[in-house]
Amino acid sequence: MVASETVPAVARAAAARDQLRQLTGLETEAISGMTRVDGGWEFEVDVVEVRRVPDTATLLATYRVSVDGGGDVTRYTRVRRFIRGDAG
Repeated sequence: MVASETVPAVARAAAARDQLRQLTGLETEAISGMTRVDGGWEFEVDVVEVRRVPDTATLLATYRVSVDGGGDVTRYTRVRRFIRGDAG
């Protein structure tokens, strides 16, 4: 992605989600958070870690993904795991 202040947040989030999927091989579900930081952005991306039946038992995780001003992932870390059906 080309560094630009005019790149919409949606495009930045989509690029971060797609790069995380390529790096981990995990299916991405949603962007659950976004923060602008010095030199780039941080996104919280929810992914499927273990698909189960019923779907409410599927194990999900949230990853914090840091990207630089050009949109390239510079770091990612799993910050939590949870069962889809849990209301907490």
